[in-house]
Amino acid sequence: MRKILLPSIIVVATLMILVKLFYLQIIDDSYKLKSENNAIKIVYEYPERGYIYDRNGVLLVANQPSYDLMVIPREIKNLDTLEFCKLLDITKQDFDRILKKAINHSPRLPSPFLTQLNRKDFAAFQEKIGKFKGFEIQKRSLRDYQVNVGANIFGYITQVNQAIIDNNPYYRSGDLIGKQGVEQEYEELLRGQKGVKYYQRDKFNRIIGPYKNGIYDTIAKQGEDITLSIDIELQKYGEALMANKRGGIVAIEPKTGEILALISAPSYDPALLVGRQRSRNYTKLYNDSIAMPLFDRGLLAEYPPGSPFKILTALIGLQEEVIDEQTTFFCRRGFSYGNRFMRCHDSGGFSLNAGMYSSCNTYFANVYKKTIEKYPKPSQGVDAWSNHLKSFGLGDYMGYDLPPGKRGKVPTTKLYDKYYSAGGWRSTTIISNAIGQGEILTTPIQLCNVMAAVANQGYYYTPHVIKKIQHYDIDTKFTTKHQTTVDQQYFPPVINGLFDVYNKGTASRLRVEGIDICGKTGTAENFTKINGKRTQLTDHSIFVAFAPKDDPKIAIAVFVENGYWGARIAGPISSLMIEKYLKGTITRTDLEKKMYETSLEKEYAKVISGQPFSINK
Repeated sequence: MRKILLPSIIVVATLMILVKLFYLQIIDDSYKLKSENNAIKIVYEYPERGYIYDRNGVLLVANQPSYDLMVIPREIKNLDTLEFCKLLDITKQDFDRILKKAINHSPRLPSPFLTQLNRKDFAAFQEKIGKFKGFEIQKRSLRDYQVNVGANIFGYITQVNQAIIDNNPYYRSGDLIGKQGVEQEYEELLRGQKGVKYYQRDKFNRIIGPYKNGIYDTIAKQGEDITLSIDIELQKYGEALMANKRGGIVAIEPKTGEILALISAPSYDPALLVGRQRSRNYTKLYNDSIAMPLFDRGLLAEYPPGSPFKILTALIGLQEEVIDEQTTFFCRRGFSYGNRFMRCHDSGGFSLNAGMYSSCNTYFANVYKKTIEKYPKPSQGVDAWSNHLKSFGLGDYMGYDLPPGKRGKVPTTKLYDKYYSAGGWRSTTIISNAIGQGEILTTPIQLCNVMAAVANQGYYYTPHVIKKIQHYDIDTKFTTKHQTTVDQQYFPPVINGLFDVYNKGTASRLRVEGIDICGKTGTAENFTKINGKRTQLTDHSIFVAFAPKDDPKIAIAVFVENGYWGARIAGPISSLMIEKYLKGTITRTDLEKKMYETSLEKEYAKVISGQPFSINK
């Protein structure tokens, strides 16, 4: 037995090796097809990215031809460096730096040398390409923006870095990838599929024809076209109204959750991030730490919601049955609690309707106090209150289909136990929550979503910018209804109060003929640190609304930083955008003219100039 065991092992091992060699050399060509194989040249064909349209079929983003100059360091021979650099308008130092980087990547594989050449540069180089061994042109396509707005929605495309290449085998050095906006969110659909061709080389490194008659070649597949929910005319109008101002605007179709406009001000022309100047322009935008044009204020800016939060205070009070429509509280220019006083501009008795349209602080402070004190312990009351807020989408990421997001803040018992000793606080300690100050923070998209839920009388759909994808269905999470914890029966009285805000309340001067608008003005205190000292700046102007009252088609939230008070800037912008969307034309040209002419640049400059801010005016 021992005599035949060793020979048997040798025979079996030899057979296994021969089978493996046969498989690798005859059947499996995967090793031959690797790009390190000098006998095979791989040429990639890059598809056009999918086109992007608005909800009405208007083309927003198309493509334009671009050319990348690729280098294979090992194949460079007899190069006239001076002529090469002069032709491409680069320095010798640039040449050495880029070539060194390419060598470090791989001496045998193509690396980008100069990217995004325009047609003129490409034509000049193409005429003499035969003189520059080791260099070749790779045709690609760049974005061609048909509009100069919506940069925060679209995002941009840029070259992949090594980390992306290491984590995703689809990408190679020099490939482009979507960053930010829908370009990033829908990258796999928009990019399409690269085509590839394999060519056989001879011993002199010359191409002698397709490898195995092209049986492994594939053709490029163009990216999928997508249709956004954005109304580009509304987007343009909103960005124009926000000129020389800072803030965010979000408009949503309540019945679907489709985002109609997403405005961040200041913004920039998306074309700035296309072409050879892209890197320089991006650096300039990135380094603007004052205006922050790359910061999407509609999605990322966290503000105290101010008086619009009173809508939720009322709804929760009704749901918790601590008030009804007739419950009345008396206001004497403010709300006293302990040795402190919350100021108010009203006096007299206020029920729900009057409290809403006059925005009485005293009314809502009492509602909040009764809500928290309904429970045996303040901690239980705060947690019940917090859970109601979270059902409206506050205090968490919204789950929308754009990359950036902030949670905002919904305070809980845990937060207050940390700030104060356990049991050392009660409803009046945190009474500022009643009017949207305190520890509450919301983003514009969150507050707009709240208005969509109010317009729908108790439910909402996750906000999203995608409306249609060629050959695909949109994610079901955008068609799933989310129910709030407030019953439908409690919304009508609050909506009536919001309607009267326009009829006889704080927005009575913002009415639009023929449109029944429900809205709420808001003013939020604004603090920052200047030279290490907490400083109060000019208040933020806030406004939320939806229209029409009985069949809502648009909900909107407008935040204008340092905009004084709600009806001064945010309110007019809301009315104008609602009229623009519902009518297509503007009758309130007086408001339009005022908004076009209003600039807050002097207000923003006070942080640097040291001039006093306008407080409580």
